[in-house]
Amino acid sequence: MVRLNEGERAPDFELPADEGSRVRLADLEGSRVVLFFYPKDDTPGCTTEACEFRDALPKISEAKAVVLGISPDPVESHQKFRLKYDLNFPLLADEEQEVAKAYGVWKEKSMFGRKFWGVERTTFLIDGRGTIRKIWRRVRPKGHAEEVAKVLHQER
Repeated sequence: MVRLNEGERAPDFELPADEGSRVRLADLEGSRVVLFFYPKDDTPGCTTEACEFRDALPKISEAKAVVLGISPDPVESHQKFRLKYDLNFPLLADEEQEVAKAYGVWKEKSMFGRKFWGVERTTFLIDGRGTIRKIWRRVRPKGHAEEVAKVLHQER
């Protein structure tokens, strides 16, 4: 099981985005990246988190960072989710969970006594050279985007 740490190089990836492009982390060199992994489109916690990132995007952009959301949902699901909540950043489809596994966020979970595999809500702050600067594990959606924006402004 992979467990990334702050100060390590972020694994490169290339995934399809909801708007039809492909996003590769290496292509964002020079920009800080807020990479947030979330379990599922259009569920209560994920909607709260995505909408808060939407609302915090001006502050995050001002700190010269981009936001990318990743879940195992397909592109079509991301398109509906982005449109429904007017999200202003790309949602990337990790249907085979390869990126989630590379970042160590594909975990066995348990709910109501039932075990299953899914994404552990986690956010990575990656600097312009591809180094992980900060990791938030087991994120609570409410207030998280504002906390990320605050850290970005402190590290400018």
